[in-house]
Amino acid sequence: MASDENSDVLTFMPLGSGQEVGRSCHFMQFKGKKIMFDCGIHPGMQGVDALPFVDFIDVEELDLLLITHFHLDHCGALPWLLEKTAFRGRCFMTHATKAIYRTLIGDCIKIAKYGGGSGSGHESRMLYTEEDLERSMDKIEVLDFHEQKEVNGIKFWCYVAGHVLGACMFMVEIAGVRTLYTGDFSRLEDRHLCAAELPNVSPDVMICESTYGTQIHECREERERRFTSTVHEIVGRGGRCLIPAFALGRAQELLLILDEYWEQHPELHDIPVYYASSLAKKCMAVYQTFVSGMNQSIKRQISINNPFVFKHVSNLKSIDHFDDVGPCVVLASPGMLQNGLSRELFETWCTDSKNGCLVAGYCVEGTLAKHILSEPEEIVALNGQRLPMRLQVAYISFSAHTDYIQTSEFIRALRPPNLILVHGEMNEMNRLKAAVLRQYEDDADFQIEVYNPRNTESVQLYFRGQKTAKVVGQLAMDVPEDGSIVSGILVRRNFNYHLLHPNELSAYTDLANSRLSQRESVSYEGSFSLLLHNLRLLSTDAAVVTSTGEEDEKQSQQQQQKSSSSSNKGGGASAATMTPSTASTPIPTHVVKMFRNEITIAVYAVQHIVIIEWMSNPVNDLFADAALSAILHAQTNPLLEKNVPKEFEAKTPSIDDGLEKALVSTLRELCGEKSRVEVKEEENQEEDDSTRQKSDRKEGKRRRMIELELDGKRACICPNSLQITDCEDQLLHHLLASVTQKVAHGILPI
Repeated sequence: MASDENSDVLTFMPLGSGQEVGRSCHFMQFKGKKIMFDCGIHPGMQGVDALPFVDFIDVEELDLLLITHFHLDHCGALPWLLEKTAFRGRCFMTHATKAIYRTLIGDCIKIAKYGGGSGSGHESRMLYTEEDLERSMDKIEVLDFHEQKEVNGIKFWCYVAGHVLGACMFMVEIAGVRTLYTGDFSRLEDRHLCAAELPNVSPDVMICESTYGTQIHECREERERRFTSTVHEIVGRGGRCLIPAFALGRAQELLLILDEYWEQHPELHDIPVYYASSLAKKCMAVYQTFVSGMNQSIKRQISINNPFVFKHVSNLKSIDHFDDVGPCVVLASPGMLQNGLSRELFETWCTDSKNGCLVAGYCVEGTLAKHILSEPEEIVALNGQRLPMRLQVAYISFSAHTDYIQTSEFIRALRPPNLILVHGEMNEMNRLKAAVLRQYEDDADFQIEVYNPRNTESVQLYFRGQKTAKVVGQLAMDVPEDGSIVSGILVRRNFNYHLLHPNELSAYTDLANSRLSQRESVSYEGSFSLLLHNLRLLSTDAAVVTSTGEEDEKQSQQQQQKSSSSSNKGGGASAATMTPSTASTPIPTHVVKMFRNEITIAVYAVQHIVIIEWMSNPVNDLFADAALSAILHAQTNPLLEKNVPKEFEAKTPSIDDGLEKALVSTLRELCGEKSRVEVKEEENQEEDDSTRQKSDRKEGKRRRMIELELDGKRACICPNSLQITDCEDQLLHHLLASVTQKVAHGILPI
């Protein structure tokens, strides 16, 4: 999957929970930024089969991983991803989620290690260890609700989702395009959690759960009444009531209901209610710590007494501490009866018709909880034994997922133009998609596209936004007129563009102005006349700007002859005699400038070295290579002094002469017969005294100017500097500057 920063295509791919429930994991890419939402495992599978399909992406290129809540189907694969793959991005979740994540995953590791078999073969099939979990904690960062973060140009913040303690919805903004990932959310307030927030901005893309499709939940009061009456009925006939529930989440809601019901019914005080989870005390400590994330009812109650210190509920550490005599109520994890204490108790009680099992949450395909809802005659125990199933099974949904009414109202409030459905069985997802499309098919003011991709199936959305640059600093002080050109340095930081003056680059950015000066030295033993001849064949503006005369060159030749003669006498080593010019810092005998003074060539006749110096840029680098070729040609093809052509001594047409003629011709043709275009000479006022002293051997320089008069407006153009002077009309100035630049680009070398 190619990463293109300039691409207008937003790509979304479910790596899990695409037309299924479980192993939520989603990949999104836009403008070269890559994000993963959630990383869970499938509760109905084991080992690597339970992992999301992360092989379809390059994990190493992920910028960001956002975890919505602590349920295993949303974070169960996180230690594996952080420690067993090449993931190098940043991972975020809320404070409560991180606190519970460590406890919950640690308990799962113990169950998998000690309850799933024995031997090295079993441990090798485990996805991660306690050590992996501890190391993963250091890589997880936390954020508060509504706190905006930015990672590599990706802005994101989160809203309360209401599903479980710490659950959130993430809003992600990339290049102005907003995406809302709801995760699991509920818009109804329950006994301890707030309802999901409605974001204050509308997203361009909404990735929404569809767990219950078009189903509608019964009201809270009716649901709680059915729940308590069913429990009362089971224990009233002397049976044992098993309520499988996740250690954190719905269990706390059910315990609040049972504790209140037992308080109101004294006849039940002799019947024990157990919360059978090894995490019980730790879970309650977390809930008591994060009361600030709960609803107002709990906050008011906590000021009087802690509602999570239950009067009629006892903690059951393990089945070994359980005296299974008489009726009782046991809440045990996990909620889908895959393994653990809830599975042990179910296999023990399922053969007695007096007993009952209340399934209070959503059940995924492939789990025992889903299977018993079809009321089979027998079940297969973990040890392979077939057991008759005679106990009563009831399904009362306390699942904190949205139903159709909540989902449709949420969509109507946000009005996202693109809706992607995830976390739902295929049939439920299809029904919800059809219902949403049917709801807005006659709405002329709002069009919505709905997608329900399968796992690894991509959805591509196109967003073409305008790129606007903000002028800042010195450039923003002067308000430009219509038609005027504002020039500066365009700086892009992530997806924001700013135009600023070059001198203010370091003030507004972390960048600094720098110029790269390059030097290249080459050995040269020929005459300067030959060298200058070759350079002028390359560029007619090659001029000698500094010369110490021919004395050093003659002295160099004499020194060579003396060294040669002394080396031919006797066998002794001769000491090198240094000239005054080489006793300290060498001084060039000649300095030549060419290509409009961009290339400087210093000739050191005594040292037989030529140094080329220039300010590096693509054009100057090309000029320097050409000058080097001319020098090497003079070195490899020497000529006697008398044979060097003398045509360079005569006045040769320069680049400026050609440009001057082209400008005059173009302006006369452009401005017409009514205009006046003349070439005049004037003294070069820019030349200071020091410059005159250096060039006193040369003739006094006079500057040639092209003078233009058109409709009473006057302007002067310097062919050498291409500057426009004495022009008061801005429109004419702009026109002449444009014409001059175009002619110069056509006449001058590259």
